[in-house]
Amino acid sequence: MAVRRWYARRLRRNHQSLWPINAQAGNPPAGWAGWPGGKRFALVLTHDVEGPRGLEQVKDLMTLEANLGFRSSFNFVPEGTYSTPCELRELLAAKGFEVAVHDLNHDGKLYWSRKEFRSRAQAINRYLTEWGAVGFRSGFMMRNLEWLRDLNILYDSSTFDTDPFEPQPDGAGTIFPFWVPGRNGRGYVELPYTLPQDSTLFVLFGEKSIDVWKKKLDWIANEGGMALLDVHPDYLSFSSSDQSAQTFPSRFYAEFLNYMRDQYEGQYWLALPKDMAEYVRSTQNDNCLAGEKEAMERAI
Repeated sequence: MAVRRWYARRLRRNHQSLWPINAQAGNPPAGWAGWPGGKRFALVLTHDVEGPRGLEQVKDLMTLEANLGFRSSFNFVPEGTYSTPCELRELLAAKGFEVAVHDLNHDGKLYWSRKEFRSRAQAINRYLTEWGAVGFRSGFMMRNLEWLRDLNILYDSSTFDTDPFEPQPDGAGTIFPFWVPGRNGRGYVELPYTLPQDSTLFVLFGEKSIDVWKKKLDWIANEGGMALLDVHPDYLSFSSSDQSAQTFPSRFYAEFLNYMRDQYEGQYWLALPKDMAEYVRSTQNDNCLAGEKEAMERAI
């Protein structure tokens, strides 16, 4: 971790003009229809549950959000180091949250070969059907947007607008969702995350405030884009006795949600990822497809 932090700080200095804000990513796609109800921008909240600790804290995180009037998507690893109870998935759905699939094993091997991906895609599709899920995100934000067409998904969220600290650091270069066309008219919506990950800010860099989140959110709101955040329950600390170098206080996330509500009440569309994807699919047209082709090719 010490080596990762040293290297990440060096990258941060070298990418000040591209992270956390890449100004070029604020350009809306050709033919962009705007947000429902004439909202200024959109907000999408997601959570990757990576291990047993994260699973144990799902209900606490769900309660935190619900008490503040927010809803989100929880992405579970089907064959990782834990098993997701059916009762938990049903509880989330009953409370207005979404459940999606996060990789298959979360072992970094999903894209090692085309043959291996096809095999794992069959298993992922089974879990999508079993869970009634329509969304997917790869482990470690690895991706191949062309191969992902093998999945029976409405959307993927394995890309980002800009994030030089990821293993596959090339970004989609946009803070807007976009359509990935497929064969025979099939395709899916890509939802890039556009706010820095919690693990990057608080675990890797040891930030002691949410100033970076607020700065990026304010810029996205000004550009009329999509603020999509990925917070891991694995790294949250809900009590002072549970804090370590690998966690950050849950009050940081609560502070972000309160800032969103207080600063931008009535100005944003709060959408589950599946609702965002349905909206994009329903409003997509040939101009949008052409406008996002370059971003898609950069992200593949």
